[in-house]
Amino acid sequence: MNGALPGGGQQRGAFNIDEEPALAELELAWAGGGYQGFSADGGTWSAISSAGDVLTGDTVDELNRAIRAHWQAKQ
Repeated sequence: MNGALPGGGQQRGAFNIDEEPALAELELAWAGGGYQGFSADGGTWSAISSAGDVLTGDTVDELNRAIRAHWQAKQ
C-alpha cells in the first residue's frame, strides 16, 4: 500500500494536519491572551507572547500545551 487514493489523491497520515486551519484556531484561542505570530515552519510550531517570549512545539498540540503552561505561569 503506497498511500495513494483513487483519483491521484494522497492519503494523509494520522499526524498530518492542515497548517492554515490549525494556525487560525490557535490564533482564535490565544490572541486574546496576548499571543501572536503563530507559525508552523519546518515541523516546528511557534507563537510569540506579548512579552516577546517564543514558545514552540513539535506538534500543534505541544505548542498549545506550551502556551497554556506559559499563560498559567503568568496568572
